[in-house]
Amino acid sequence: MPETDLSLLINAARAAGDIATGFWGQTYDIWDKEDGAGPVTQADLQIDALLKSTLLAQRPHYGWLSEETADTPDRLQQDSCFVIDPLDGTRSFIAGERTWAHSLAVVRRGQVQTAVVYVPLMDLMYVADRDQGAFLNDVPLQVSGTSTLTGARVIATRPVMSETHWKNNKRPDFSRHFRPSLAYRLALVAQGRYDAMITLRDSWEWDIAAGALLIELAGGSVTDKFGAPLSFNGRTPKLRGVVAGARAPHAELIAALDPQ
Repeated sequence: MPETDLSLLINAARAAGDIATGFWGQTYDIWDKEDGAGPVTQADLQIDALLKSTLLAQRPHYGWLSEETADTPDRLQQDSCFVIDPLDGTRSFIAGERTWAHSLAVVRRGQVQTAVVYVPLMDLMYVADRDQGAFLNDVPLQVSGTSTLTGARVIATRPVMSETHWKNNKRPDFSRHFRPSLAYRLALVAQGRYDAMITLRDSWEWDIAAGALLIELAGGSVTDKFGAPLSFNGRTPKLRGVVAGARAPHAELIAALDPQ
């Protein structure tokens, strides 16, 4: 029987984790990307090469969009596309921290169908499929049951707290927390450990795609910072920020934001 997209992504994520953990804590080459796009390591590139060869060998008719592969327009002609971040949280990886992840998704006609976020050093395998639901290590995911943004635990960067981002210069009364990997932030919200997450900067699709499906299937809401639905495999693969969480705090965040 042919391998499903979900099992294909799970196996690929585990192989990526094997490579990454082999580099983690060791000495390896690090470069700075052009235009201040951040660092990249030997591990990022080796994982990207493995994932591309493995996944496209099984799905040669799928497009390919990855942080570490030069983008080409041919992916736009395919109904399905892999959207991949080989190593999300590279700075955390370089620093010897544990909260980096592999983010893998299959997008079909703009919508994420299947997704995996794998945090190998913490043995966390988050998976989602529209036909099966969303799970962490085989346990169903469910966003938090919080009914208000007041006092909610929200993952956000420090600049988000500036009053200039909020209507009438009034930021809602929530508690700010932080994790370095965008994919892991979304997974934690899907798990219910945090009530919402927000990033106001334009965000690459490969950071968001897998985590967005986790939250959707865990019963939450995920949009751009203007409250519009997300669409993936775009010509320019960037999103206008991301707001995600349980339905009530998500709605209150969108209502309170003054996006510019």
